[in-house]
Amino acid sequence: MNDMVLQKLEGGLLTITMNRPERKNALNPEMVAGLVEAARRAADDPEVRAVLFKGAGGSFCVGGDVKSMAAGRAPLPFEQKLANLRRGMEVSRILHQMPKPVVAQLDGAAAGAGLSMALSCDLRIASETCKITTAFAKVGFSGDYGGTYFLTQLLGSARARELYLMSPVLTAREAHAIGLVTKVVPDAEIDAAAHELALSLAQGPSIALGYIKRNINNAEHLPLEDCFDGEAIHHTRCGDTDDHKEAAKAFVEKRKPAFRGA
Repeated sequence: MNDMVLQKLEGGLLTITMNRPERKNALNPEMVAGLVEAARRAADDPEVRAVLFKGAGGSFCVGGDVKSMAAGRAPLPFEQKLANLRRGMEVSRILHQMPKPVVAQLDGAAAGAGLSMALSCDLRIASETCKITTAFAKVGFSGDYGGTYFLTQLLGSARARELYLMSPVLTAREAHAIGLVTKVVPDAEIDAAAHELALSLAQGPSIALGYIKRNINNAEHLPLEDCFDGEAIHHTRCGDTDDHKEAAKAFVEKRKPAFRGA
């Protein structure tokens, strides 16, 4: 078990915790391997209905471990460095594409590849004092882990250019104002608020939520007619689920539905 990435499954919610608090959860090869493994588990395990992605020690992730990069280790060939990076970036792709909602809990700092991973998630809830920045230009990098893609899709190319080329440090409130963050809460409430949000998704109609996520992902690259076809197919399939039937029954009975993810 990789102790740099903790996993806890409870009530259908898988909590994935980056666990290098002494380095503000900076990414090193061992942590990256653990994150890819955890993301694949989240996607493949039928017991997992939603994911909470967070960092230990009051910080989300400051990106790559620049101190380690500058330690003077023997350089790898270009092809090996490229393969290693591309393999690690799979964590962002899996979180973004898997048919389960993912909530990122942002506290302390979300920077560089850490921000990129957070952007791959469906929702981002931030603590009041969290600092958010692309950071790459300041350390002579162009960006990785899908950040340019996700930020462009989320906010448009003009805002993405601003945040990448100028690399400002945003407060949580500033990030919320431009639509980068879903919700901001006081620092003392971030753990409870993020867990409550993620758990509510885990207890929701899982099949429908998965199709909602797929429809929105389709809208990022498919033409209108194909999106219509996808919506029609997914909507029809939802109509045959036990969760839809339970929701309809609960509506008539004026009570809260009890979804089972079936």
